Parts: sequence; structure tokens; C-alpha cells
Amino acid sequence: MSQRDRAVKLIEKHGILRCAEIIQAGIHPETLSRLVKEGTITRDVRGLYQSPDADISAQHGLAEVAKLVPKGVICLVSALQFHELTLQLPRQVWVAIHSKARKPKIEYPPIRVARFGKAAFSLGVQVHSIDGVSVPVFSPAKTVVDCFRFRKAVGLDVALEALHNVMESGQAKPAEIAQYAYETRIWSVLQPYLETVAADGA
Repeated sequence: MSQRDRAVKLIEKHGILRCAEIIQAGIHPETLSRLVKEGTITRDVRGLYQSPDADISAQHGLAEVAKLVPKGVICLVSALQFHELTLQLPRQVWVAIHSKARKPKIEYPPIRVARFGKAAFSLGVQVHSIDGVSVPVFSPAKTVVDCFRFRKAVGLDVALEALHNVMESGQAKPAEIAQYAYETRIWSVLQPYLETVAADGA
């Protein structure tokens, strides 16, 4: 198979690829340039390559951020929206990075960075496929707990809305939420809210 055909197959398979990933697969940069010029693939301002006729979902921005911040995890309001636990429409993609990681420099999509400690960063991570890209997203229960941890940033009303919705939808059980709250040392704050919502749903 020619480099040209291999490049096209790779992009069709993975949905979105960075230049470095394509070069690592043995594709020469000149081959990429030719494919872009002829319109076989597209390259956006972020240096991401994809097929021009790709079926783009409403969550495409999350896939782009996952490529541009490969060690990040979609979190907080963006994770709530992904799990359909909020009516909020964040203007930025919320992405968690390790507390000691360098802050990514991205002009687009606009991002909002939240720094997580080692324990909180590793808990409750799920991987979802969005437009062919593997995207790490915190689970519904972990996201609700994180919203209480970052309530000053996202708003207590958003955290409470998420708690009601996650319980009503059955995406998380009280025990699961409580466990994440214990492990991230937010239980004393979350406990009265969780007990009230659980009692209302009994």
C-alpha cells in the first residue's frame, strides 16, 4: 500500500490524527501536504487532520481537545453535558490535567483547565469513542462529586442540578457518589445534599 493510501486509511480509521501521529506511522510530511492540497484530507488551524466528509457529531470539540491534550480528561460542566446531566452549554471545553502538568496552550477550541491531584485525577475515568477518537471522560458519579469540589468555579446551582439529575436518571447510586466524595475529601460538604436528594427520591 502506498503512503498516500495508508494515510487516508489511518485517518478514516481514527477520525482525527495529529501530524506527529501520522509521521510516526511512517507517512512523510510531503504526502500529507499533497493530500491536503488535493482535498482528500483536511487540516485545521490546530494541526489536526481528518477526512473532509467525516460524520461530525455535536461532541466533536471534545474529540479535538482529547487529541490536543492527550493526557487530559474531560471534566466538570463539559462532562455533565456529555452525560446529559445539565442544560448548561459551556462556552469552553473543561479539561482536567494533573496538578503538576504544564498548562496546554490551545487557541481553539477554547478550553478551561482544572488541576486535579493524583488521586482525584485517576478516579472514575471512562473512555468513550467520539468521531473515532478515544476520549477520556470522568464518570457521571465522579463528575458530580468534582462539581461540588469545584463549586466556586462551576456554581453550586450547577452541582445541585447535576446531583438531582444523576440520581433521577439512575446513572449513579448514592453509595457510589459517597465513595468518590470520601476519596476526594469532600464528603462533609456533599453529605447533607446527597442525603436530602436521596430522601426525596425514596
